Amino acid sequence: MTAVRSLAYPGGMRLILIRHGQTSSNVAGLLDTAIPGAVLTELGETQASALPKALVGERIDAVYASTAVRAQQTAAPVAEVSGLPVIVRDGLREISAGDNEMHGSPEAVQVYIDTIVAWAMGDLDTRMPGGENGHEVFARFDAVIEELEGSGLESVVVVSHGAMLRSWLGLRGANVDGHFIGTHPITNTGVIIVDGDTTTGWRVDTWTGDAVGGPELTTEADGPAAAVERGF
Repeated sequence: MTAVRSLAYPGGMRLILIRHGQTSSNVAGLLDTAIPGAVLTELGETQASALPKALVGERIDAVYASTAVRAQQTAAPVAEVSGLPVIVRDGLREISAGDNEMHGSPEAVQVYIDTIVAWAMGDLDTRMPGGENGHEVFARFDAVIEELEGSGLESVVVVSHGAMLRSWLGLRGANVDGHFIGTHPITNTGVIIVDGDTTTGWRVDTWTGDAVGGPELTTEADGPAAAVERGF
């Protein structure tokens, strides 16, 4: 992985954003967003184990993960090698599927995508049926990022979820737009490195959408819910 620290935001911080490893729900194509969620598959564990080597050369001051078990399992190898604890924050969890939790039909997936697209178009009042609206989703994620900024840390690993990371970057990214986000999925253990701050924006430095352990570890979710990753 090539990661050259951006000079565009002197004094800012670096976020190493990582999507969790593969789960059985990914394989089955289900909208699995509730806590604690599915655990990693054997492949997911292998993907997570490849992260420390892939991140060699990156300064890591802290490791954060969502309240989902799969995110904490993915963060664990990086934390262990770095000699750091995994710090868990609820704000990093996936966007709730609400009434369509654990559904995988094309109709359920389309509702999920349509809601997130509405947010990307600026309609944060739209609510996921039985779930959150855009204001609530981005407020909880932003709160964690603001906590990191206030901590004085320089570079932090954040293990979260595909829809959450892409949506947040679509809203807060300084050098990416909706088209880029929509055409650049993040498969399991894909890594995005951003530099900056909340005031001036976050600039994508490195977008490695596939598993950083190599092509043999890169898989796309099977089933209808794969559209969540490929289409948004």
